[in-house]
Parts: sequence; structure tokens; C-alpha cells
Amino acid sequence: MSSSEAVRKHKQYLFPAVSMYYQEPIELVKGEGDYVWDHEGKKYLDCFGGVLTTSIGHANPVVVDAVIDQVKKISHTSTLYASAPQSNLAEKLAQISPGNLSKTFFTSSGTEANETAMNAARAATGRMDIITLRHSYSGRSAQTLAGCGQSNWKKLPLPVSGIKHAHAPYCYRCPFGAKDNSNCSLECAHDIEELIQCETSGEIAAFMAETIIGSGGFMVPPKDYFKVATGIAKKYGGLFICDEVQAAWGRTGKHMFGISHYGVHPDIMVSAKGMGNGAPVAMTIATPEVADKYPGVTFATYGGNPVSMAAATATIKFVEDNNLPENCAVVGAYLGEKFAALKEKYAIIGDARGIGMMQAIELVKDRKTKEHNLQAVLTVFEETKKRGVLLGRGGIFGNIIRTGLMLNAGKDKVDEMVEAIDAGLALASKSN
Repeated sequence: MSSSEAVRKHKQYLFPAVSMYYQEPIELVKGEGDYVWDHEGKKYLDCFGGVLTTSIGHANPVVVDAVIDQVKKISHTSTLYASAPQSNLAEKLAQISPGNLSKTFFTSSGTEANETAMNAARAATGRMDIITLRHSYSGRSAQTLAGCGQSNWKKLPLPVSGIKHAHAPYCYRCPFGAKDNSNCSLECAHDIEELIQCETSGEIAAFMAETIIGSGGFMVPPKDYFKVATGIAKKYGGLFICDEVQAAWGRTGKHMFGISHYGVHPDIMVSAKGMGNGAPVAMTIATPEVADKYPGVTFATYGGNPVSMAAATATIKFVEDNNLPENCAVVGAYLGEKFAALKEKYAIIGDARGIGMMQAIELVKDRKTKEHNLQAVLTVFEETKKRGVLLGRGGIFGNIIRTGLMLNAGKDKVDEMVEAIDAGLALASKSN
């Protein structure tokens, strides 16, 4: 099947909402390590990893061998029976997760993980209201879409109540007028108290936030943001749901989980994506106090699937054995320096930000007005594609280039990516 035929059938037989990147979408047929190939044999450096999901390299032999070995034994059991791959992974997560998180419910996607977390918080507290953040993304079910803070994801009627959206820690576009982090007094966090007082009964079930706001454009909260925000949530009876769907497994550098940079412990934490290096797996881990209050009987058909459990276990072991949190810190810092240099070079870059291997650049038409520049992003995308580099994008207006190199990528991959982005920015600057 040719790429054009694959694209034609995609457009004919899939929902139109299943959109693709690029003027001429790509059919990918092979992946190995940091690279993928299209049907014509062209090689690309994968700098987005299927939205930060292929985390330790395409066809990583350690994960492939674990999956094959498990498939040869048994490929599905359901949670109605005990399964060593499931219980062993749950034990491992209890050992490495922050605070007293020790009981896990497995599902297949971040949507399901967040859905489980929201239900668990409401059941544990007996309250309905959940505070989420503007610019955030939490999934595609009715409840998690209601929790999203981006209009692009919320075109469907959503008859879900009890969700209130607080200001995001979007430092580049601070809604309270701070010019930079040097004069930040965390108004975005303190404002949660008035939101609770004015928009809820005065008691909440939870405050739910991505550690690093992913789809919104890799917004990195100030150092004390979570201490203030979770402190307010606790004051009004709320639990803290930490969304690590994108930020976990060392990606933010130094720590296995991004929240460990902030010195607070979640009551519930979720993750998915890079957890299984591409396998459909997600977790909702909670304290015993929360988990034990989950009512009735619950079930996820593919939750705890032994093949997905094997992939996740192998992925986590690979991350630990190769000290990838430290690699993300070192290589991520190097990437941050490269993006800072590009910002000095090109006026269309309004902001360069990130932590570890979650780095982004926000493109604008003018630095004073900060007007969004989607066209520049599209120009960069087409040019980097020509040069064999695949990127991601985000933000409400699509004007943010997001990068998610493999956790084990080296500085040479940073150089390869930045060279292509540099060329794309030069082209976009000419037409700005």
C-alpha cells in the first residue's frame, strides 16, 4: 500500500476528527531506536515519540523480548484472576512512587487513569467539585473532557458538573500581569482559594493538575506553586490528584516522577504514555486511605493485561538500569541552552521553556504583543519534515513547538533536531 493510498483510506474510513500532521501526511512503517521510516524508506528523527509515548526507543530489544516472552505464556487473563505480571508491577510502583502511594488500578490509557482518579477522589471525600487548570488536557471521556482547559478538545456537548478551572501557571502569559518569574508572587495558586469560595460549596473533592502542562505547551510551574496550590486544596478538604501522564519515568530529569521536583506528595497519581514504551498501559495509584474507599466492584477489561504489564515492567527497569532520569537532566539542560540560543537568534520565538526532556518554543508574530504565530509553526514543521525531523505542537492556538526526544537520547540527537529547527525558523522568519 502506498502512502497516498494509506492517507486516502484514512480520510475515507476514519472519523475526520482523527487529524494528521503536515500538508502531505506521512505513513510510518518502521521504527528503530530514535528513528522512524516512511513507506518510501525515508528516515526521520522522531522528536515527539508518538506524543511522548515511545519513551526508550522504537523496538527497544528489552521491551520487545519481554512482550514476546509474555505472549508465549499467556496474553490475557482479566482481573478476575491473579496475575504475577500485574501484582509484581503494582509492587514495584508502590516502591518507587512518592509518599504513601501504594495501591494501583491499571487501565489502558491516560483518559481511563484520570477518570478512575476523579471517581476515587469523589468517593473518598463524598464531595463532587474538582479543581482543574486552564490549558490542561486530561482525556477524552465526558468527565475528563470537562476537566480539560482547552476549547479545541471540548466541541462536544458535555453534561458533566462539578468541574472548576483555575488559572494555569502560564508564566509567559501570566494572567495576573507578572513580567517574569523574578516578581512572581504565585497569584495563580493563591487565586484557587477565591475560586473555591466563590464557585463551589466551600468544600472540594480534589485539586487535579498536570505536573508539567503538556498539551497546553509544556508550562513549567514555579518552584513553590504546588506547595501553595495543594495547601489551599487541603484547607478545603480536597485531595491532590497529580497527572503524570506525560511527565513521569524520568522525563523531567533527576527524579522518576516530575512532582518530586516540588516537594509535595499526591493522594492520587496517574501516568500512562511512556510507561510501556508504546504498549497500551496506564496506572492510577493512590494511598490506602483513598483506594480502600473505592466503592462496589470495578473492572477494566484490558487493565492489568499481562502483555502490557510485561512491557511496562521492562520499560521501568530499563529506565532505572540506565539512569535515564539523570540523562534527561543532562541532555535536557543542553537542549534548553540550544533553545535559549535560538530565542536570541529569532524574534519570532517569544518563549523557550521546559524541564528535562520536555522542552518547547512558543512562536509569536511580535514579542511585545505576543500575538500567536501558527503559520510560523506550520512553516517550521514542513521544513523540518523535509530535513528528516518530526516534531510535535501544542497550545490552544497551536503556536507552540513541543519536543519529546527519547529518554535515552544523547546530545547528538539534540544537535540533529536543533539544526533542522534552526533552518525552519530561518525560513519562517523571512515571511513573518
